[in-house]
Amino acid sequence: MEILKVENLSKNYGKGNTLVKALDKVSFSVEKGEFVAIVGSSGSGKSTLLHILGGVDRPTSGKVYVDGEDVYKLNENNLAIFRRRQVGLIYQFYNLIPILNVKENMTLPILLDNKKPDEEYLNELIETLNLKSRVNHLPNELSGGQQQRVSIGRALMNRPSILLADEPTGNLDSKASREIIDLLKLSNEKYKQTIIMITHDHNLALSADRIITIEDGKIISDEKVK
Repeated sequence: MEILKVENLSKNYGKGNTLVKALDKVSFSVEKGEFVAIVGSSGSGKSTLLHILGGVDRPTSGKVYVDGEDVYKLNENNLAIFRRRQVGLIYQFYNLIPILNVKENMTLPILLDNKKPDEEYLNELIETLNLKSRVNHLPNELSGGQQQRVSIGRALMNRPSILLADEPTGNLDSKASREIIDLLKLSNEKYKQTIIMITHDHNLALSADRIITIEDGKIISDEKVK
C-alpha cells in the first residue's frame, strides 16, 4: 500500500542569475512499512526534500501526498496538525528540551496535542530503546547515543505515518551510529514503521530496503538493496 507519493517536486531559491534549483521535478513513491535511505553529497537537495516531506518547508511546485492527502492543500493550522500527528522527525542534534527528563521529552508531542500518553506503549518504547534506567534523567545527563534514542522514542510516540530521520547518526561515533541504525531497523520491523532516512554514509544506507540517490536536485538512481 502506497503511503507517500511525490509528484514533480521542485524548490527554487532566488531569481534570475541567482536562481538555485534545490529540487528539480523529483517524483517517487514509498510503500507503507518501507525503509528508504536518501543519499547524496552536501548541497544535493536531500535535506530540502526531507523538510518538504515533513511539512516544514513549502515546495515551489509539485505535490506531496501522505496517506492520499495532498499535504500542501492544507491551511497553516491543518499543516501544523499534520506535522504533529503524521510525521515523526529525528534530527542530527537531537533537539531535546533541556529542562525535561527522558519520559517528558518522549511524551511532549502527545501532550501538545492535548492527548493522554499510552502508558503501555510508552513503557514498551522505553524498554525497546534501552532507556529504563534513564527515564528521570535530563538530556545533559545522557550520552549522545542515549539522547538520540530519546528523540527516536519521541518521534515514535504518535505512531506517525512516516518517520523522517535527517542524518540521525551525524553527531555520533561509529558504535553509537550502528546502535541507532539498528534501532531504526527494529522500529521498521517491530512496528512496521515507514522510515525515510537522509544520510551521506552509503554504508549506513545499506541497512535500508531501498536507496534513492540525489544529485543537483534530481534523482539519479533508485535501487532496492539486495
